[in-house]
Amino acid sequence: MQIHDKIYINGKWVPSHSTHTIDVINAATEAVMGRVPDGTAADADAAVAAARGAFAPWSETPVEKRAGLLQKIAAGLRARGDEIAHSIAGEVGMPLKMSQRIQAGLPPLVMESYAKLAREHTFEERIGNSLVLHEAVGVIACITPWNYPLHQVVAKVAPALAAGCTVVLKPSEVAPLTAFMLAEIVDTVGLPAGVFNLVCGRGAVVGEALARHPDVDMVSFTGSTRAGKRVSELAAATVKRVALELGGKSASVVLDDADFEKAVRATVAACYLNSGQTCSAHTRLLVPEARYEEAAQFAVEAALTFTLGDPLSPGTKLGPLISDSQRRRVRDYINKGIAEGAQLLVGGPQAPAGLDKGFYVQPTVFGRVKPEMTIAQEEIFGPVLSILTYRDEDDAVRIANDTVYGLAGAVWSQDEERARRIARRLRTGAVDINGGVFNMLAPFGGYKQSGHGRELGRYGLEEYLEVKSLQLAH
Repeated sequence: MQIHDKIYINGKWVPSHSTHTIDVINAATEAVMGRVPDGTAADADAAVAAARGAFAPWSETPVEKRAGLLQKIAAGLRARGDEIAHSIAGEVGMPLKMSQRIQAGLPPLVMESYAKLAREHTFEERIGNSLVLHEAVGVIACITPWNYPLHQVVAKVAPALAAGCTVVLKPSEVAPLTAFMLAEIVDTVGLPAGVFNLVCGRGAVVGEALARHPDVDMVSFTGSTRAGKRVSELAAATVKRVALELGGKSASVVLDDADFEKAVRATVAACYLNSGQTCSAHTRLLVPEARYEEAAQFAVEAALTFTLGDPLSPGTKLGPLISDSQRRRVRDYINKGIAEGAQLLVGGPQAPAGLDKGFYVQPTVFGRVKPEMTIAQEEIFGPVLSILTYRDEDDAVRIANDTVYGLAGAVWSQDEERARRIARRLRTGAVDINGGVFNMLAPFGGYKQSGHGRELGRYGLEEYLEVKSLQLAH
């Protein structure tokens, strides 16, 4: 049991203004595994004041010193990797092996990447008679989700600190424990007081207080499109900068010359990553009408290999969803798919056999899904794949682009040039070609209602920099 009875403001662990707490629930056992303060708007005000006070000296701190502190934080994260992986396996439900590699493995690498990028970045350049400066935006409110609770935190905090900004972090109250571990590490490495602040609490209270706060210069938010719209509305009153990474309904387009078995199996794996609780999950499989039966068979075979079970068990490939409310939501979508006439090929809304505890949903595949069906249009955030068919390349592109989202996608073809040609036509922020792997230095973010702004690599650093020009006399 991890009990945190204080929040981190101005370099100190201090009590919240609230006496209420939030229980953190283990997704597999449904038992309480932690407890954190249920923060208030007054807590947010105190954290913003600390960040504002620390901004000027931190933004003027030499880049080399900022980079060195990021490296120390990365080392601290790496040293606590096993603890982080176990915590997230409990909070979120990702199987431990995957949690070690992704949830615990990526954050120190991303933190280190920003130490390097800060050292390499050109913070000033001469253009004609102008000196163009890249300066820190200011006080950043980082509001993060529960599905990749530490990675999403680091993807915001690391570039913000590297740029010279100060931070108030509001992690998801559903999976906040690793954010407290990060704060503990920050407290030991010598980061100046007020540069990093942690306030836990509910989005409607702490998140909204930060989004509307006049002394917050920018909000970086990852979460649902609905919540992102609310953040934008609140931030608009003070015309602050807003970066949003929101929902997705990504299509995996399998062209007629692709290795079908490889493409379909990889798409199922991309759909079911983290039990489908991934904004960039490939949840729509688009195949030529003539190859539908073949694709459906491969998809069902692949889905059946995703063994449900305890995230700490070595044989588990698919853990639970994070909460009962999330499980109800996903089951409602499965029922809606059935009601609207999609073919249920495997899985379904029923509770998996032999798993009496935990928020489990069966790995599910729907066939003969029409583009206008709810399960083809809305983000489900669970292990549910929809198979759609297309007539030709133009039809495939039309269907792939026919949602309000535009976060990610995939194209499969034996002819890479053909795959690239289709990928260029997809209105989405990232496209994997023939299973191309994740690159933490490439930009991540979406088109349309998947948000705006980019994270990771130099593109992520630039989000936290303002541009100023000095016109010189000579």
